[in-house]
Amino acid sequence: MSEEEVLFEREGAAGFVTLNRPKALNALTLAMVRALHPQLEAWAADEAVSCVVVQGAGEKAFCAGGDIRALHDWGKAKDRTQIDFYREEYRLNRFIKKYPKPYVALIDGIDMGGGVGLSIHGAHRVVSERTLFAMPETGIGLFPDVGGTYFLPRCPGEVGMYLALTGARLKAADCLYAGLADAFVPSEKLEELKAALAKGDAAPGEVVARFSEPAGGAPLAEVRAAIDTHFAGESVEEILASLDAAGSDWAQETAKTIRAKSPLSTKVAFAQVRAGAKLDFDAAMQLEFRLTNRFMAGHDFYEGVRAVVIDKDQAPKWDPATLEGVSDEMVRAYFADLGADELTF
Repeated sequence: MSEEEVLFEREGAAGFVTLNRPKALNALTLAMVRALHPQLEAWAADEAVSCVVVQGAGEKAFCAGGDIRALHDWGKAKDRTQIDFYREEYRLNRFIKKYPKPYVALIDGIDMGGGVGLSIHGAHRVVSERTLFAMPETGIGLFPDVGGTYFLPRCPGEVGMYLALTGARLKAADCLYAGLADAFVPSEKLEELKAALAKGDAAPGEVVARFSEPAGGAPLAEVRAAIDTHFAGESVEEILASLDAAGSDWAQETAKTIRAKSPLSTKVAFAQVRAGAKLDFDAAMQLEFRLTNRFMAGHDFYEGVRAVVIDKDQAPKWDPATLEGVSDEMVRAYFADLGADELTF
């Protein structure tokens, strides 16, 4: 790893992490994971550090996700580094979730996929007017991971299922409404917030609350009743039938969006979100590692990355090509125990 990919700095009472790949929208690499985890451990043990603040370099992104091109290339080369990335990323996600000190994520820009794993599990998730959140994995033949199994079912009503199946993009007010963030602070005030956190004369939560402002109305609230009605279905097909019958522009567009995703990913994500409602965090991460292993050994992830990232023709040829072609047995196989390869902590 270039040491510039992630920066660490102690300032007063705070340890600052800066994800520093702005040209790549701060996409997360394995080397960054391997640098982050021990540094967080060191700060957890350092009595002079009262909180950790994580931010992204540049004005566009906190972190747009994992480095999916690298994951694609490792898989094509049958390189087990691909699985190492997920194992170590998920262990980092868990460490953040259980971090013994206040962990403050400043989500000032795009926050998707792997970036969500570095932000949503912290004690304080701060969004700005530049925040753009999404879990778009079913569109590249994957599933909403990095803890999505745990946090999506705990969104209000059926909002989590809606986010998992559509990859819908949320701005600040919607993130607060969905319970994916805790406070709204305008971008122009983040430097002042960081200085106050470094000063360390008040609890980090109190400091964040002092800077927090109203984020305005949440568009999600306006369609919440429809989301809860349609996405309560007992299968993807039932959800789509409900949307088709509704006839509204929103329902038709939502159904169209779901049908464009990988059929296999969509059905696995449905089962994942339903299962996650009954799992604790550790079990949720272990389940995700099972799913990751199966997707990395399959077809749709590589086809999704080809269509979206490599060739950019936006015309993936999914296998199976239809929801009808995805059997319950196929879905269950993705959830099967990995035996000696299970994720451990």
